[in-house]
Amino acid sequence: MKASDLIKLAAEAREKAYAGYSGYRVGAALLAKNGKVYLGCNVENAVYPAGICAERNAIFSAVADGVREFSRIAIVGGSGDKLKGYAYPCGICRQVMREFCDDDFEIILYDGRKQLKKTLAEILPCSFSKTDLDF
Repeated sequence: MKASDLIKLAAEAREKAYAGYSGYRVGAALLAKNGKVYLGCNVENAVYPAGICAERNAIFSAVADGVREFSRIAIVGGSGDKLKGYAYPCGICRQVMREFCDDDFEIILYDGRKQLKKTLAEILPCSFSKTDLDF
């Protein structure tokens, strides 16, 4: 699937976001290695830790569907109706991605004008995953 297709789906998911506190709505479209796409949007809560980011929403939906291998994700964000700047994943989302994704997992960011592509290794250097732990 082309990056532009994932961006369009992420923008559609963003429309469903519940951002009653920050006003910053985020949408994500996650492409699984099996070709299926999972959408996520941010959902805020008065108790901030009870909310969820768009990226984790998409990943957790996929995991709940039995899917655990992913190739890329598109993320868009902004206040109101406009996309503004690149909506980088937060630290928690980056670590959740690391749990299920390889270093070359592609993160596609879109600011309404141009795409920026990063790998997971680029945005989460010196990370570790379950394969690095000795349990």
